[in-house]
Amino acid sequence: MGAAFLDRRAWLGGLLLGLLLSGCGSVRTYQAPVEDRIGGVAKAAAVGSDPAAMAAKPPPGAENAGKSGYYTVKPGDTLIRIGLDSGQSFRDIARWNNMENPNRLEVGQVVRVVPPPAAGLAAKPLAAASPSPSAPAAPAAPTAAAAPDKPAAPLAPPGVQQPAGQPSVALPANTAASGPASSPPAAKAPQATPGDDEINWLWPANGPLVGGFDEIKNKGVDIGGSAGDPVLAAADGRVVYVGAGLRGYGNLIILKHNNTYLTAYAHNQALLIKEDQSVRRGQKIAEMGNSDADRVKLHFEVRRQGKPVDPIKFLPPR
Repeated sequence: MGAAFLDRRAWLGGLLLGLLLSGCGSVRTYQAPVEDRIGGVAKAAAVGSDPAAMAAKPPPGAENAGKSGYYTVKPGDTLIRIGLDSGQSFRDIARWNNMENPNRLEVGQVVRVVPPPAAGLAAKPLAAASPSPSAPAAPAAPTAAAAPDKPAAPLAPPGVQQPAGQPSVALPANTAASGPASSPPAAKAPQATPGDDEINWLWPANGPLVGGFDEIKNKGVDIGGSAGDPVLAAADGRVVYVGAGLRGYGNLIILKHNNTYLTAYAHNQALLIKEDQSVRRGQKIAEMGNSDADRVKLHFEVRRQGKPVDPIKFLPPR
């Protein structure tokens, strides 16, 4: 009987052990779908519930879309191309739009392609040039030209008492106490750029004409020649681009002559000037080549407010 009792206890112990093991197995089979749910469904729900992730961020400057003086970036655009098509320096456009990286544009981005209002630009240097109101005026030397029979003007700034017996002296012309005659001269107006009819054009190269103007297929004229032939500035101007960043133009130079006209000189083998440099009519700016072209030639464009026009209408007959 004792042996039977021991066998029964062993049987019960085995049964309990089996139940425990099966319970542990059930826990493991329950945890697996929880992990899958967190990694899939729960994660997707977390992303979907984030308003910032769901909302589409508008491109920079989208509020100016359609306004005059602004351009909406299209696929394939570069800032150099936008500058050429708008008649502006790409660096000016980058500055007007506070671009930290001019090489980074977004499709749909809206950029300013005309200068900001001139009044806003002129206000800063005028304010910087004015004397500080808190700085005391330096005493001036006595002036013999002052008439003794006229009452002396106040000598000290407001709030400073004039010592008794102090001789009358004339104030400097830039102090607040001086009259209208001694007020500072008005700021000199910026010199106007030459008008359309005042530009004296010349041919940028001496070779034969090998390609005529076509507003769609050829936005300028092609002038033939030999590698190394001089390329000349067609008129006085300022260099707004030097480089090879515009596809189809090779080594390119862009000159700005006034607020209306740009000229472009493409396919050069050597570039002899740098950006922001002033050049004179007839100055050698490059050497003719065949960069990004099927033959040695100079591709020459005249742009009026960014729109290509036939250079033959501007160049002198030859």
